[in-house]
Amino acid sequence: MPIRLLSSEVASQIAAGEVVERPASVVKELTENALDAGAKHISISIMDAGRALIEVADDGHGIPAHELELAASRHATSKLILSDDLFHIQTLGFRGEALASIGSVSHFTITSRVESAREGARLKVDGGVSGKVEKVGAPVGTVVRVENLFYNVPARLKFLKTDVTERRAIDSLVTRYALAYPHVRFKVTDGKSVTLQTAGDGDRRAILAALYGVDVARQMLEVMATEDSSTGSGQGGMTLTGYISPVSLTRSNRKEITFFINGRWVQEISLNSALLQAYHTLLMVGRYPLSAIFLEMAPEDVDVNVHPTKAEVRFRSQDKIFSFVQRSVRKALLAYTPVPSVSPQLWGARSVPSEPREIGIDWSMAQETASSDQLPVTDYESRSTNPDPSSTVHGQSSFSTGVPLLRLIGQIGSTYLVAEGPDGLYLIDQHAAHERVLFEKLMAQRENKNIPSQQLLTPEVVTMPPQSAKTLLEQLPLLNRFGFEVEEFGTNTFQVRAMPALFSGGDPASALRALVEDFEEDESPLQAEVEARIAGRVCKRLAVKGGQALTPEEQRSLLNDLEACQSPRTCPHGRPTMIHLTVDALERQFGRRGAR
Repeated sequence: MPIRLLSSEVASQIAAGEVVERPASVVKELTENALDAGAKHISISIMDAGRALIEVADDGHGIPAHELELAASRHATSKLILSDDLFHIQTLGFRGEALASIGSVSHFTITSRVESAREGARLKVDGGVSGKVEKVGAPVGTVVRVENLFYNVPARLKFLKTDVTERRAIDSLVTRYALAYPHVRFKVTDGKSVTLQTAGDGDRRAILAALYGVDVARQMLEVMATEDSSTGSGQGGMTLTGYISPVSLTRSNRKEITFFINGRWVQEISLNSALLQAYHTLLMVGRYPLSAIFLEMAPEDVDVNVHPTKAEVRFRSQDKIFSFVQRSVRKALLAYTPVPSVSPQLWGARSVPSEPREIGIDWSMAQETASSDQLPVTDYESRSTNPDPSSTVHGQSSFSTGVPLLRLIGQIGSTYLVAEGPDGLYLIDQHAAHERVLFEKLMAQRENKNIPSQQLLTPEVVTMPPQSAKTLLEQLPLLNRFGFEVEEFGTNTFQVRAMPALFSGGDPASALRALVEDFEEDESPLQAEVEARIAGRVCKRLAVKGGQALTPEEQRSLLNDLEACQSPRTCPHGRPTMIHLTVDALERQFGRRGAR
């Protein structure tokens, strides 16, 4: 084929593919333009997850009528003039591609008015074709209306994710900018409902409370650190502010880790690594902190002209920034959180809890297993290898799954149970074991359509982030079938009135958050086997934790319940509940047998 110039229409759609990936990309570009215009109030309305409508209205400086058509053209911007300006960027936008790219893949309308003008102006762009500028009445500021996104690019429309996922991406994006710009009032509406609204009074902790709930906001730790430029590296000074979660408040993924550099939301691997390094040895494997961190530095020390989305950056001195973030966060953690230590009582006499823990453990079975403490190994062997047809149901269950009856020895570090079997030693993870016990009991009750529910003495009110609230709202009918009684109680807020009796004594807020925080971005909560997955997540959250001392009766009852499970060797998520050391392996370790 001969070489030819692309038509302006094709070139615009190619450029749009780099800038406008999904509805959230449109919201991001328009929100950043509003912030650059000095807006103090930004209102965002969406319909059909942004496919049908995205409207962003602000009270910023506005665009003069004679510049409106130029603003919708490619490579038109007021943010820079010379190429040297690229290394001193102090605005969020600068490439001059956003409005033109959005207009090329939608029905685009922009209405704006500057303070010095008596009337506003309106411009319509359909699929990249601009109309004429019209004079209209309008308040000071700009309103951008994007309708039928990707109507002329059906392939891109086909690759969009579900409405739940796209709405969650928009809510997550606006949530981050609300934290970064606390002096700006944000309002997000989805149809007729308001999903996010901030006061714009500059209080970041109040925004955290609106997003995550008062309890989470109260626990967040404040970070404040500065570093001057007198280091001889040629790099200017830096300031780090924001909030991080204590080690007791974590999530199962990195989605709640947020970094802003000079007011710009970035996704930089080195910054995430620095944050996680600060939590090194303080968090369990697979758990991640919440954070909203804002790094201010000289514009010439960071290159934001890396990708059209402006989410990737490059630093002049990456190692120095990594060290600064890591040290600052670690210092804040140690200032608020004492270094954990193992209490001597864990290794001495058994600690008896002040109150019995009754989460899912049937204490009536404790007496049945108590008498088995003195059974000799030969008795275990005869009961497990030669089962009597008239034996108890519990014994038959243990034999059918290949797990023998075990004799409890004790607890190590308030985390693991030690038991003796006919073929060696068993180390049992009490958290994973309790997960399995709760899961099988709950699923058995569901199969029998008989999940007893227990009313809470005082209903629990739980506040969720906007993106999580939408996911939970769609799962309410499923929760009711599991014995929960949950209802809406305001914007992004729910009230728990009852829980399954199996979880009596558990934290209702933890149960609800377990349902939504673990879903990945492209994971639909309504796929096959969702009930089993949800049950597994609730059981994981409400099971006894590692480091929780159990009485001897509780230990025996948990061990007894685990033996009765159909799949006792793993938790519902596939993690092993026990480690088996055979007698042969022990004898070889102690030199009683030669290595084979």
